Amino acid sequence: MIYDKFTVVMLSAINSMDADSTNAIIAKYILENRDKVKDIGIKELAERTHVGTGSISRFCRAIGLFDFTELKALINDFNPSIDDKLSDMPFDERMVAWHKKVSDSISKDMLKVNQKKISLLCKDIEKYDKVSAFGLLKAESAAINLQVDLMPFHKQIYTAVSIADQFSHIVSSDENTLIIIFSYTGSYFDYSDVRAHVSDIKKPKIWMICSTDTELPPFVNDTIRFSSSHELCTHPYQLEAIESMIALEYTSLYFSK
Repeated sequence: MIYDKFTVVMLSAINSMDADSTNAIIAKYILENRDKVKDIGIKELAERTHVGTGSISRFCRAIGLFDFTELKALINDFNPSIDDKLSDMPFDERMVAWHKKVSDSISKDMLKVNQKKISLLCKDIEKYDKVSAFGLLKAESAAINLQVDLMPFHKQIYTAVSIADQFSHIVSSDENTLIIIFSYTGSYFDYSDVRAHVSDIKKPKIWMICSTDTELPPFVNDTIRFSSSHELCTHPYQLEAIESMIALEYTSLYFSK
């Protein structure tokens, strides 16, 4: 897991909100004053953001949390990911090291991706009328790129930035829906309580694109895996590379009809 749940929940929420909405104002205050919020209660947070305590409670539920207590726990557990090795280098050395890490992760590791799995996924994309693609934070960029890349070929893919909207969609989707998950470490479902609601999932077909050394929940039907060092600087380039492979294969399938 590269990003802690606080980062995922807050950034995915604020990126999907109206900038002037009450929820966005609360989220902005929490992000800018994280250390202060650790030591205050719901009433004081409401006063500082000029809303009622009910608005704070509704905000917590809107971003996929149970209550303010869970929000406080996430804030206290906040642990940002930083690539210390690259950060300590002079700029020129840092850029050379970064370029090598990224290019190696794509040129070497991507050759090991199972081409047959990519072809099977593309056939599923063609077969299903309802197709969704999701990822969290940087991984969502791969989902959006897939949406853009397939649009010219009359294939509309649904996606959403908000983690709450993504999980709500997964739980409510039925067997007529194909869902594609982009997850660098494979820990996508660890950010929510979806595992606790397996019985509520109406059996959509779920593909996950993730690294090779991850154990996935039983409701994931198939995977496209890749070898990864799990370094921050190579995320999300490997996911973007596989997204491009999927789009190219789908294009080939489209024109071969």
